[in-house]
Amino acid sequence: MIPYSFSILRYFHDGVTSEFVNVGVAVYAGDIPYLKAKCTIQYGRITRMFDRIDGDRFKQMVRYIEEAVTNLGFRLRQRTLPFAEVATSLEALLQSVLPADDSAIQFSGPSYGVSADLDRTLAELYERYVERYGGEQEVPSRSDDEVWRVFRAPLERHHLLAHLTPKRISTPDYGYQFRAAWKNEIWHVYEPVSFDLVGPASLLEKANRWVGRSATLAESEEPFKMHLLIGEPQDESLRDVFNRASNILRRKMTGPTELIMESEADAFANDLERELGVHGANQLLGL
Repeated sequence: MIPYSFSILRYFHDGVTSEFVNVGVAVYAGDIPYLKAKCTIQYGRITRMFDRIDGDRFKQMVRYIEEAVTNLGFRLRQRTLPFAEVATSLEALLQSVLPADDSAIQFSGPSYGVSADLDRTLAELYERYVERYGGEQEVPSRSDDEVWRVFRAPLERHHLLAHLTPKRISTPDYGYQFRAAWKNEIWHVYEPVSFDLVGPASLLEKANRWVGRSATLAESEEPFKMHLLIGEPQDESLRDVFNRASNILRRKMTGPTELIMESEADAFANDLERELGVHGANQLLGL
């Protein structure tokens, strides 16, 4: 059994009342070492309990925290952190990502346990402290973040995350930050896109939004190729409309575009490993 500590990520709407909603969990085991976080981007419970919040800002913040904590854990396992930055407690590690201050989102103090499977423990703690209290989601579907987790797992196994970095593609009137990217002659940008949605219309609308986004981003001065990491619908009754949505993307996207299905996640990681090796470490970003 492996001793571990865990901390709950909380959203505080009002510092005076100290009322909060749990929005994530982080788990740490120093002996492995292991450090991962899992957060929700659903904010329906927050708006039910409190006033309206800036939903886009909330999603951006919790996405950043989950990625930053998990990437820090990757660097710990690879022992690529400078010696001076290596912390010995969950609290110190989390403060390097999210300093303790008066902001609305903060980690709790640590609690402790033992586990035979830390990934399973993280999932169980997330269900216990976060998902259980979420109630009905705004949309009964998988989010883009959940699709990203499918692709991120083989990237972790191949030790590729340290070679990828977020990248913002900008035009005079618009910009979009992609989840991961690397550069050789051009930027290769990657973004998870869930089509595991609630109904046929939402699949087609999402495909058309990406067509419009690609047309706007094509005005960027930076050459790039867009890789969409596709989460397929689990409801087989949506298969036909998903195929139509895929056809929209393949035929109407502006600029070089590749669609990668989640069933191809392992092959995607294998291919990316070869591509990064071909182009050499001196051309990789995010080290």
